[in-house]
Amino acid sequence: MTDPGAVVVVGASAAGLSVAETLRRDGFTGRVTVVGEEPGLPYDRPPLSKQILSGAWPAERARLRDADAIDGLRLDLRPGTRAVGVDASKRVVTFADGAGVSYHDLVIATGVRPRRLPDAVDVDGVYVLRTLADAQALRAELSNRPRLVVVGAGFLGAEVAAVAREAGADVTLVSDLAAPLADVLGAELADLLLDVHREHGVRVETGVRVAEVLAEDGRARGVRLADGRTLPADAVLVAIGSVPNVDWLAGSGIPVRDGVLCDVTCRAAPGVWAAGDVASWPHPAFGERIRLEHRTNAAEQGIAVARNILATRAGTPVSAFAPVPYIWSDQYDLTIQIYGRPRGGDQVCVVEGDPAGRALVALYGRDGVVRAAVGINMPRPLRAARALVAAAAPWDTAVATTLRGVSA
Repeated sequence: MTDPGAVVVVGASAAGLSVAETLRRDGFTGRVTVVGEEPGLPYDRPPLSKQILSGAWPAERARLRDADAIDGLRLDLRPGTRAVGVDASKRVVTFADGAGVSYHDLVIATGVRPRRLPDAVDVDGVYVLRTLADAQALRAELSNRPRLVVVGAGFLGAEVAAVAREAGADVTLVSDLAAPLADVLGAELADLLLDVHREHGVRVETGVRVAEVLAEDGRARGVRLADGRTLPADAVLVAIGSVPNVDWLAGSGIPVRDGVLCDVTCRAAPGVWAAGDVASWPHPAFGERIRLEHRTNAAEQGIAVARNILATRAGTPVSAFAPVPYIWSDQYDLTIQIYGRPRGGDQVCVVEGDPAGRALVALYGRDGVVRAAVGINMPRPLRAARALVAAAAPWDTAVATTLRGVSA
């Protein structure tokens, strides 16, 4: 029998905890069950590739809330529990141990898992970075100052390359892109990052894929590139993207493709919602279905889902979820911040600062409007540019006004 008041949240990271906190903050007193596959208290993921990997923070500092704060939420918290299925008609979630829990509303916040190189899944010295355990294992490897090959030059690969180099590792960054983050930032800003990594002693192999990991006695010894060259390595980090964790929903009738398919309110089916990295929804302002693997989005979407659950129960209007996406990355002495979606922009203009000085704000446009703003070491001017993204300001007017304000 379905508990008439129960909310079950599967996924105990930023999005899942945000749902639970918002429900309590907005007055919900019913049962809230939060299920997490990992042991321990919920923790934050962005520090894993930065402060945790570098050793600047102890693991405990990455916790999203301390034990007293979690206790204050009065949750049925189930760490170390893996959900394996949903019966949407009976509204029951089942777990790997055979147990189950009923729900009135289910929130899917199961995030993503790293893509792996298929020939290197069981090879020692080959790492991915998604969990606290992953970060701690790679941190222990870095203490030996290994020859590290990082496969993939997106945000994660570039951040790990920077941390590893500062830890004394001999680092090679390999990517099929022309420069780190070239697919996101475009050529000019990506070339800036390429120069910075090389100045810090990272060898960067661009425009080439890794064909295979070379192993000896079950241990990574290098990689072979698609062009036939080999790179020696004591360790390999694979950072080639991620896959939404939706396999456990097979047969449930909940729509999935690249994530859980939701409407503009983040609802996937009657009584079923999704939040965070796993949620795919049509963004009203962008006019396309998107899925964001961003920390800020996870928290904001969790809040939105909780409030729409309560609105549905109260019979009041629900709200479309239309955030201005935000992401940041720390690499060496650069802080890169992004509002909006620069990927796919057909116009780029640096409106303040310059790449040579490694402090700037750039606007990105598509279809005649501002779609994104990127800042490097310029947080205050970038915050002003956020308003242009939020308003989808006309490109020509926004660029002319911003440049005039800078020159004045």
